[in-house]
Amino acid sequence: MPITYNDLYLNTRQVLRADGSPAATLEAREIVCFAGGKSREELIRDGRLYVPPAIERRTAELLSRRLAGEPVAYLIGEWEFYGLSLDVSEAVLIPRVDTEVLAGETIDYIGDKDARVLDLCAGSGCVGLAVAVNCPNAQVVLGELSEAAVRICRQNIRRCDLASRVTVEPLDALERPPRDIGEFDCIVCNPPYIPTGDIASLDPSVRDFEPHLALDGGADGCAFFQAVSSLWRTVLRPGGRLCFEVGIGQADAVLRVMRQNGFGDINVISDTAKIPRVVYGTLWEGNI
Repeated sequence: MPITYNDLYLNTRQVLRADGSPAATLEAREIVCFAGGKSREELIRDGRLYVPPAIERRTAELLSRRLAGEPVAYLIGEWEFYGLSLDVSEAVLIPRVDTEVLAGETIDYIGDKDARVLDLCAGSGCVGLAVAVNCPNAQVVLGELSEAAVRICRQNIRRCDLASRVTVEPLDALERPPRDIGEFDCIVCNPPYIPTGDIASLDPSVRDFEPHLALDGGADGCAFFQAVSSLWRTVLRPGGRLCFEVGIGQADAVLRVMRQNGFGDINVISDTAKIPRVVYGTLWEGNI
């Protein structure tokens, strides 16, 4: 019996809810839109139209993969972050709402200033691209070690039409910066921060699909915080800002690391769940 697009969406949502998905409404919409080749607006517009059998089958295939644990963002190859639709693949972490706190703090800091910003451990480039879109005079460098992630960054630079102000460089956050990289007014970093021993206990949708290179922060989860604070401050202008996303329970340790490496005026910002999520500080004059 034929069903409408609205029926297909509601049925998909019901299955996801029964499976325990906390974002069943969003995921059902994205799956049906992708299967049907429709925008969100077109899905609403065509809600009463009957669904061709091929699209119904495609939706069922995608739903089956989601129920097996594969994240919707990887199923459809894109995800939204800070109002931007960005390409994603299994080479990069899926942009998360928590990370919008990091982007927002950086955007508020840069504003309309002429500034160079480095997004280190850039992944999909989501933070740096959000900064570039919202700070019209900023020049942004996306620094990323993974070759596959660098390709995703390039795709997203083109997708956001930011080639005039955003570049991507192959950079290893655990090594000293290249001599020719220049100076920055702000370094923003969402590094790997999961302790190595905790990765096996992560939710399967993260552990089995998202790149471990972007998750593993070393034995205590703080390897990148230490390396970036000590090595990359040499390319931060005096008075410039270093801004980290941190994991649950890491804010105090990161604050101490930054203080030991010459940063002051250190602040901790919580996410919407009241979890300390961002730590930022200023490089004091004479401490480089």
